[in-house]
Amino acid sequence: MPKGATQTKTLKVGDKAPDFTLKAHGNRTVTLSDYLGKKNVFIAFYPLDWTPV
Repeated sequence: MPKGATQTKTLKVGDKAPDFTLKAHGNRTVTLSDYLGKKNVFIAFYPLDWTPV
């Protein structure tokens, strides 16, 4: 496992997502727990438009 990496488990429908922080557009960071109880969150990951898939 790479240095700094953590082992994860597979989430199932209804599981609570672990808290995380990601880099966002505009040199911002977004932390999941900032939205807890305030908004619904939908997370999607996709490759950049100009990258081969």
